Amino acid sequence: MLRRCLTALVAVLALSACTADPAPRPSASSEGAGRTAVSQRPNIVMVLVDDLSMNLLPYLPQVKKLQQEGTSFSQYTVTDSLCCPSRATIFSGMYAHNTGVFTNGPKEGGNKVFVRNGIDKTTFATDLQRAGYRTAMLGKYMNAYYPEKGKEVVPPGWTEWYVAGSSYSQYNYSLLENGVVKRYGNRPQDYLTTVISGKAQQFITRSAAAGQPFLVEVATFSPHLPYTPAPQDVNAFPGLKLPRTKAYDAKPEGAPHWVSKLKPLTPGQQATMDAAFRKRAQSIQSVDRMIADLRATLTRAGVADNTVVVFSSDNGLHMGEYRLNQGKQTAYETDVHVPLVVAGPGVAKAATVDLPAQNVDLRPTFDELAGVAVPAEVDGRSLVPLLKGERPGDWRTAALVEHHGPNAEIGDPDLALPRGGNPVTYNALRTPTFTYVKYEDGFREYYDRARDPYQLKNLALTLKPDRAAALDRALAAYTTCKGAACHTADRPAGRAAGS
Repeated sequence: MLRRCLTALVAVLALSACTADPAPRPSASSEGAGRTAVSQRPNIVMVLVDDLSMNLLPYLPQVKKLQQEGTSFSQYTVTDSLCCPSRATIFSGMYAHNTGVFTNGPKEGGNKVFVRNGIDKTTFATDLQRAGYRTAMLGKYMNAYYPEKGKEVVPPGWTEWYVAGSSYSQYNYSLLENGVVKRYGNRPQDYLTTVISGKAQQFITRSAAAGQPFLVEVATFSPHLPYTPAPQDVNAFPGLKLPRTKAYDAKPEGAPHWVSKLKPLTPGQQATMDAAFRKRAQSIQSVDRMIADLRATLTRAGVADNTVVVFSSDNGLHMGEYRLNQGKQTAYETDVHVPLVVAGPGVAKAATVDLPAQNVDLRPTFDELAGVAVPAEVDGRSLVPLLKGERPGDWRTAALVEHHGPNAEIGDPDLALPRGGNPVTYNALRTPTFTYVKYEDGFREYYDRARDPYQLKNLALTLKPDRAAALDRALAAYTTCKGAACHTADRPAGRAAGS
């Protein structure tokens, strides 16, 4: 019997034949007792995609399944609709004005600024690793992190590390695999999403066999430009076109100059974006399969019932709305409003949370799930009460969006395309009912999204002076808050809240 159990353990199969527990327990020692206590905490699997817009959700059946089995956040937004600032906020739980990461490039962002400001040393990975979790990062990390140059290192907090550099094409890339650079080619099996999916599954299996709780982030480059699909998906969705919403090819009333000057989309521009949208839908099919494979692995390893699965995106994308070419970086809903879906133990099923949530909240959420005290520098709030179906009376009423621009750094994969939208620096206040944007050049936007969900009429000039002043004060307080002070700044009162 003992030999049969050991064989099953080595093969990472049929663990239940050796023990009734979902994973083997260590022997009764002081170290083992600590692991046993920690192992009762939930595992966390986060799938983070790149540039996913809400209109792609219909093409992700596994995400729909997650929604049915868990909780969706209908008012979830990113604090900066750009890859690197958003990821810095996700890791740290801090707004861009506290991470100092505002762009993808070295001047105000990228991995260089992330490291220089010491943010890589205080993340959800460092928190959970100290608490006894095994942690793994796979896929896309931070912009300007280039393992192919041979100079990058594994940041603090990560037990295992399989991270790529500029790998948007999905082929011919390098992975830094636990300190060793490995080169991949252009064979079908080298497709990046497939590779990191396999490695994530192996990590889950090893962690479950070790009896340790784990956190794994799998961050895909899909569906970012150039929207490369896996070989089996290149002919999917024939004839699919970009949705023609009310915002499509529309000229908003009172729009900023970088929108108001645009002419209607030509038939050629429309056809190009239709083809691009079809490729985006194709490119996320590998992500959908990955979610299914990861969850199947959790089941085989016996830990599915004790694992929280999280799906989200670093930012959204506009494509055709407001006559814009594909791009991001604006305060429009197309860019800042992205999905957040969570399923797992203790999470309400088939539920939707309509309170404001942000990517700044993921670190404190993971910390609470793991039983870790949230560090004082964290600006966000734990979503755990909301996941349980609670509605805290002191929850935030507004979300913050920060942007520095225009961005024109050569080599930036998010360099704005012609007529793609590349606004100057702005800050924005977003509630479930309105969006207020203040640009550094003095221009303002105010959209009553309750009546105008597609943001087609800028009402800023109709605001009464006291209301405008209250909104400006609320923005000023929000964009300078730190730590617990942000839990007051994110609850503007009176005229700023719309009363």
